Amino acid sequence: MASFPLWAKERLSDRSAVWLALVFAVMGAVWIFGADLDRGLSALNKPFRYVLALACIPVAFLYPPKGRWLLWGIAVGAAFGGLRASYDIFVLGYERAWYDAAHQSSSGVIQYGNMSGLFGLICWVQWAVFHERWSWRRSALMLACVFLGVLGSLLSQTRGGWVALVLCMVPLLWLIYRYVANHRFIYAVLGLLAVVMALLWHQSSYLQERWSLARDEVAGFVKNGEADNSVGHRLAHWKLAWDMGLEKPLTGWGEAGYAEQKRLRVEKGEAPPSVMYYGHAHNEWFDMFVKRGVIGLVGLLLFYAVPLALFWPTQARVQRPDGTIDPEALCLRLAGMLFPLAYLGFGLTQVYLAHFNGNMIYLFMVLFFMAAIRGHQRGHGGASRQAG
Repeated sequence: MASFPLWAKERLSDRSAVWLALVFAVMGAVWIFGADLDRGLSALNKPFRYVLALACIPVAFLYPPKGRWLLWGIAVGAAFGGLRASYDIFVLGYERAWYDAAHQSSSGVIQYGNMSGLFGLICWVQWAVFHERWSWRRSALMLACVFLGVLGSLLSQTRGGWVALVLCMVPLLWLIYRYVANHRFIYAVLGLLAVVMALLWHQSSYLQERWSLARDEVAGFVKNGEADNSVGHRLAHWKLAWDMGLEKPLTGWGEAGYAEQKRLRVEKGEAPPSVMYYGHAHNEWFDMFVKRGVIGLVGLLLFYAVPLALFWPTQARVQRPDGTIDPEALCLRLAGMLFPLAYLGFGLTQVYLAHFNGNMIYLFMVLFFMAAIRGHQRGHGGASRQAG
């Protein structure tokens, strides 16, 4: 904001910047639509963050960050995520990493655990693309960051996040296979398997316990309607949100209406008391549907689909004028693509955008990676030509 005089007169002509501005503005409007305005200015807290992101688009594209520093920043984040999670578990003795003992709160566990795993996955992308160009020390350091990032996710016990990261691997493996040499792809897969096997060996009994617990909780909800556990209350939230959303499919109930209707239905015995523990439906899409209807769903779809389309590494976007693949362009696009992909997966079991850190990380990582791609293109004389 302080640099406003430097870019205020510049015209925002880059198509990617215009598309990002559009979807950020639409999503900011979606948060206002259906908000509980009786809360006063606090109801504008989340939309204001989108205004800040919009204001940063021009300066980010005029003075883009260096892609290599952005990628190494992700690696540092993954490493510290694993180290912090290990400290919480093995030194402080917490049951889950990122547990807030002072306030007896686990609200940050899922958020930070998922982000640690996502950063670890981006580190693997870097290693898969660059490891033949790096020294063995640099390659080993990046693999350590992969290990620590994924370890941070495992120690947070965020089972939904594990599923999301596995789902991300499907398009990711296909794209890496498409653009890197066959032997490098094999090395990348073997490197990932080595990290995963080490983690499974380190945490095998713990992981088996968590998956067995999830299976028992699903069975308990299906047979007896048990909702006082992690899986059960999610299933109860989803069912209630779907039933309520069908009653007002276009506009939803709004935040205040959703809270009031939940209370009334619990009092009538139409929903279990566990749905009162949270102000959201524990699923991004169900939560948007029940509070803002189809209007909100369209905004959320654009919020994820447009950046995913902008980042998607087509041949024209990652190819140099001489026909060879530009590894930095490929890596930046794969890393940027993982944010909307991962958020789509995280949102299946958690309303990631209900938390301010979830909004801020998505907004600014998408912005910085897209700006870094444009800066890389300008700095390499049109290498990896603009294609959207």
